[in-house]
Amino acid sequence: MEFLDYARLESIDPAAYRRQQPYPWVNPEALLLPRAFDMLRKELPAMSLFEPFFGKARKAGQQPHDRWQLEYKDGTPVAPIWRELIDELKAPRYRSHMCRLLGVSSLSVNFHWHLTPNGCSVSPHCDSKRKLGSHIFYLNTEEDWRPEWGGQTAVLDDLGRFPTDSAPAFEDFDQVLESDAMGNRSFIFSRRGDSWHGVREIQAPEGHMRKVFIVVLNDDSWLFRLRNRLQRKDIERY
Repeated sequence: MEFLDYARLESIDPAAYRRQQPYPWVNPEALLLPRAFDMLRKELPAMSLFEPFFGKARKAGQQPHDRWQLEYKDGTPVAPIWRELIDELKAPRYRSHMCRLLGVSSLSVNFHWHLTPNGCSVSPHCDSKRKLGSHIFYLNTEEDWRPEWGGQTAVLDDLGRFPTDSAPAFEDFDQVLESDAMGNRSFIFSRRGDSWHGVREIQAPEGHMRKVFIVVLNDDSWLFRLRNRLQRKDIERY
């Protein structure tokens, strides 16, 4: 079974994507084929597989990114349809499209699911230098969610004012742009030095959670691997 609509993926213009402000991002509709999207939603990993990730301290006083999370590893007991999707996302066709979009020659991928309950948020932050970007697949529909409950990814523009090791609030930013997080939508963005983003506090009834599946796009260049090896050697030396 094929999961991705490659015609839609190919229709995203890399040049226009990279010109997007305040950093490259796009919020396309239906990159998953409709039948695949419906099947994946019905076969979400069991709640018992998720680990609590609440109250974890972050750098520079940033608020915790509270959620339930599941990191995918080989052998994680998820439904076969999810393993098939992950195999497709690991394959050269998808990764080459992401390389074309991000303007890099190679990248590696890893995967996780987040379930975010009422009262939780993702405070404004910039991702680690290992990340080239992320591809977030939203998994809520009108059957289980309302847009006013939140869950949109906020693209935040600080006009270059805040260092990445700081903790600004949403209201401190000069511009806030929010994705459409309902239905078969996804959100792709590139990590830059100023790629501030977050998710405002969820305001959902008991029993409802923001559901996302995230493909992390990692730097896999020889220069990054060499730098990592040298840093590990320095740590071992001391």
